[in-house]
Amino acid sequence: MARGPSGRLVVDVDPEFKKQLHSALAAEGLSFKDWLLRQSRAFLAEHAQPSLPALRAYEPDVSLALVADEPATYGAKPAASRKSQQP
Repeated sequence: MARGPSGRLVVDVDPEFKKQLHSALAAEGLSFKDWLLRQSRAFLAEHAQPSLPALRAYEPDVSLALVADEPATYGAKPAASRKSQQP
C-alpha cells in the first residue's frame, strides 16, 4: 500500500474478496469507509491503551482446591487426643 500525504487509502485486494466484503457490510448497513473508520479507531484505542488479555481471559482453575481433613479452628485449644481420654 502506497503512503502519501493525502487522506486516501489505496489497497489492492482480490476482486472476489472485495465483492464479499462490500456485500457483508451492506447487509449490516455499513459502508466500507464507515466500517474501516470504526475498526481503525478501535485498533488505535487498543494500541494506545492495551487491555490486559491475561486478566480478561482469566478463568480460575477449579480443579485446584484446598482440602483439609478437619476445619481450622483459629484461636481454639487443640482437642484432647484419644489416648488421654482412655481410662
